[in-house]
Amino acid sequence: MQARVVVAYHSGYGHTGKQAEAVATGAGKVPDTEATLVSLAELNDELWETLQGADAIIFGSPTYMGGTSAAFRAFVEATTEVWGDGMRWKDKIAAGFTNSGNMAGDKLHSLVNIALFAAQHGMIWVGLAEYGGWNTSTGGPEDLNRLGSWLGAMSQSNNDQPADVTPGESDLRTAEALGRRVAEITHVHLRGRDVRARELASA
Repeated sequence: MQARVVVAYHSGYGHTGKQAEAVATGAGKVPDTEATLVSLAELNDELWETLQGADAIIFGSPTYMGGTSAAFRAFVEATTEVWGDGMRWKDKIAAGFTNSGNMAGDKLHSLVNIALFAAQHGMIWVGLAEYGGWNTSTGGPEDLNRLGSWLGAMSQSNNDQPADVTPGESDLRTAEALGRRVAEITHVHLRGRDVRARELASA
């Protein structure tokens, strides 16, 4: 069974876009998974059709001043029609990721905001299941999940470096891990839904 995972993101300077690519790469490594990247910079009919056809949507935004970007918020507010028209994204798998210049940068607030948005649409949230890194004297910045986030994937990009340099490899591997987990959970969800439908049909 083919699983369709869409990575829907906004990126102001390219850093979150690089993170989004890593998320999609991770999802695409799971067999029978179609991973698609879509930018939220322009809200058009093609975008809404792609999102509607997804089995899972992984949302991404940079963290600016302690929250998601204005472009991402514009997308969130534009989904009221999707929400009001029978909650069309209900029971899709959802996840999130974010990037900022500072190590903390209040990125958790952005992930909470994205998770609440997904919950309002009746989606099923999947977090990051990787042990936190860089939390011992022998750890370091190359550890997986070095920023210790579980609600979603976080990355950090130096403000004075372009997207071809930062975020670093460990943050990109962490993003890949999130994409892979979402794809795996989506397959489990689809198989379970299929079995349940057959049980109801034969009852």
